[in-house]
Amino acid sequence: MSFVERRVLVYTPTGKDGMLIAKLLERADIERQVCRAASEVIEELERGAGCILIADDALTKEFMKAVTPLLKEQPTWSDLPILVLSKRGLNSSEMRSIYLELGNVTLLERPVQGVTLVMAVISALRGRSRQYEMREIDRRKDEFLAMLAHELRNPLAPIGAASDLLRVAQFDPIRIQQTSEIIARQVKHMTSLIDDLLDASRVSRGLVKLERSQVDARQLVSSAVEQARPLIDARRHRLTVRTPPEAAMIHGDQKRLIQVISNLLNNASKYSPEGSNIMLSLDVELDKVIISVADDGIGMAQATIDHVFEMFTQAERTSDRSQGGLGIGLALVKSLVEQHDGTVSASSPGIGKGSQFAVHLPRLTKPQAHDVPDKLVSAAAAVTGLRMLVVDDNVDAAHMLSLLLDAMGHETMVEHTAKSALERARKEMPEVCLLDIGLPDLDGNDLAKQLRAQPETAHSILVAITGYGQEQDRKKTAESGFDHHLVKPVNMEDLLRVMSELP
Repeated sequence: MSFVERRVLVYTPTGKDGMLIAKLLERADIERQVCRAASEVIEELERGAGCILIADDALTKEFMKAVTPLLKEQPTWSDLPILVLSKRGLNSSEMRSIYLELGNVTLLERPVQGVTLVMAVISALRGRSRQYEMREIDRRKDEFLAMLAHELRNPLAPIGAASDLLRVAQFDPIRIQQTSEIIARQVKHMTSLIDDLLDASRVSRGLVKLERSQVDARQLVSSAVEQARPLIDARRHRLTVRTPPEAAMIHGDQKRLIQVISNLLNNASKYSPEGSNIMLSLDVELDKVIISVADDGIGMAQATIDHVFEMFTQAERTSDRSQGGLGIGLALVKSLVEQHDGTVSASSPGIGKGSQFAVHLPRLTKPQAHDVPDKLVSAAAAVTGLRMLVVDDNVDAAHMLSLLLDAMGHETMVEHTAKSALERARKEMPEVCLLDIGLPDLDGNDLAKQLRAQPETAHSILVAITGYGQEQDRKKTAESGFDHHLVKPVNMEDLLRVMSELP
């Protein structure tokens, strides 16, 4: 809000009164401008004002004729406060008519105490400030609607072209396959946009119920990296992940916290030049866990930082709109973090100098007992002595899962690549294989297909372990030959449920 927009326009026919009021406002550190004539009020009003402070004897027919059109032409967000210093109050029907015509009027009967006058002005300016906030929200909403129209129109163009091609082209299986894949990709993109909108709406209205459990933030980081990896790889970013050797325990909703971290990674990727650096760090302090994402991207001005977590806010866009998105990801991050009793902050040295986002979450210092149904524990305990192969490129995650399975009485083997897993499985013939989907040398779904194809593991129980848990993800793993689908970080109850269902 500029000086012009927050100033008080003071107009009294007696110049002496105007100067006294101006001094009173000056002592209260309130911006003001004394107008000498009605024409000056109109001129300054067209430039902008926080409110008008005017004497009732200045409300002449000429003044009303000039000011009324301006007040009626105010945009929907604006309702200019007008403070009237009145000797006559509401006794005159003529004055009542004038006040109704002015609109947002507060009467101050003369003589008025200085403190009463100042407090009335402060109250009026506070109301005006909220109107300016509504103006900013309206502006961002309009930008968002234009952005939404653009984002939805983008996939519609290839869908329309593809449908035209299918209608006029001769039967060609290859062309039909290619065209169908284009339509499927674009529909998936549109669905993602709509899901983002619905998710933001649910969170902002408090309709999302957190499913809290004990979780190691290192596992959250690993799963979030897996989700964000396709975009990071597509833009050839160099991602560095730094995590502590010790556990960083949090009591939170695994799915939503993974969403928070992956949103920050995706944001860093979108707003950084191809081939630049992204750093994901996890730090543990006495009573909190800090997850930060830093990039070498386009950076932010302070004006953007002030509003970056508000709905529909985005950094300055390039003309080709390469960043994409709807500007709701960071607002979603803030809402979810606050629901976990945490905070999130943004910082940047300036335009072109990169950005950093830091999430602070309460650390769980005293582990809580797992609330696992007794029947589930008993059923899982009845199944022991199985040969199990754990495949995960995250060494710590694979080791911990192996130890847990060992403690449950199973014989475990650990591999970190798909190639070594295939060789080990061929030799050892495991009865159960727990496979990470995001392996470095081969997608876990393809690994599952190869395990099904070789005689030694054709009938093994295959369990997918992935950061993706949507219906389409479960469908894909099932089609690849998996028997079970577990979402990272794997919790005890889900693992026991799988164990209890083993033959």
